[in-house]
Amino acid sequence: MKTTLEIPDFLFRRAKSVAAERGIPLRQLVTEAVQEKLKTTSRERPWMKHLGKLKHLHKERKQIERRVEEAFERIDREVWE
Repeated sequence: MKTTLEIPDFLFRRAKSVAAERGIPLRQLVTEAVQEKLKTTSRERPWMKHLGKLKHLHKERKQIERRVEEAFERIDREVWE
C-alpha cells in the first residue's frame, strides 16, 4: 500500500542515510521500524515487562523496614529521655 508520511527533514535525511549504509531501500527501513515499534507496544506496555520482578525481595524489604523502625525508636528514646 502506498501512503504519504510527513516527517522532519533531519529525520528523513538520517533514515535515508541509515538505509543506504545497510544497503536497503528507505521503504524497508521504515517498514522494519514500524514493525519493531508495534512489537513493543502491542499487548503489553514496555514498562510492564518489569512489573513484579522484585517480588522475591518482599521479605528482605520487610526485615529492613523493621530494623530501620527499631533503630529510629531507639534513637527517639535516647533523645527524649
